[in-house]
Amino acid sequence: MSWTVGELARLAGVTVRTLHHYDRIGLVRPSERTSAGYRSYDAHDLDRLQQVLVYRELGFPLDEVATLLDDPEADPAAHLRRQHALLRERLERTQAMVAAVEKEMEARQMGISLTPEERFEVFGDWLPEEYAAEAEERWGDSDAWAQSQRRTAAMTKEDWLRVKAESDDVERRFAEALTAGVPADSPQAMDVAEEHRQQISRDFYDCSPEVHAGLGRMYVEDERFTAYYERIAPGLAQYVSTAVQANAARQG
Repeated sequence: MSWTVGELARLAGVTVRTLHHYDRIGLVRPSERTSAGYRSYDAHDLDRLQQVLVYRELGFPLDEVATLLDDPEADPAAHLRRQHALLRERLERTQAMVAAVEKEMEARQMGISLTPEERFEVFGDWLPEEYAAEAEERWGDSDAWAQSQRRTAAMTKEDWLRVKAESDDVERRFAEALTAGVPADSPQAMDVAEEHRQQISRDFYDCSPEVHAGLGRMYVEDERFTAYYERIAPGLAQYVSTAVQANAARQG
């Protein structure tokens, strides 16, 4: 099977001018010429061209590509293995870059105007932007969502550190009450739950007892939130959920 220079150019997605240049520098030469002097490429030429294009895509200069392909010690399988390894490395780097850009997009969507380093300092390995799309789907049309977006957009790193410290304090006292055997529906536990509700209202959106009760149910219905609390203390997710719902009933 053979191709003219135009046919090969269309097949490989390059220009005829590129093939002419590769011919001139000896990188990809046609195996034959017709009686009229036109270039005629065969399957071997196509294979070499494909290898050239992969190396070029990987950023290799043409002279280095020629050296690699003309190495008498290398065989086609060796080239494929090398290209496969390089492409896998590029894919991993690209995937990491895509993930970083997506997280930045999600963070901006949530109104978190922190650098990646600042977000790690504030949140550690728990990144709130991971819940951004789901949160917007659930509450995107609500006044609470709009209010939260406005408030978080104006928060500085210091604001987030304060919020995190207050949240950590509430979670610590929940855990201490659980460990001490204080009932989740006791006044002590409900008072901590009320502080939790007030903190949400102060920093994010007006959190009514009814809305807070819904959050409490989510802590045991959504395995991600359950896992978050269980990392602090075993059984804490159910404890907080019960305390929050008991407090909501007390407020109602």
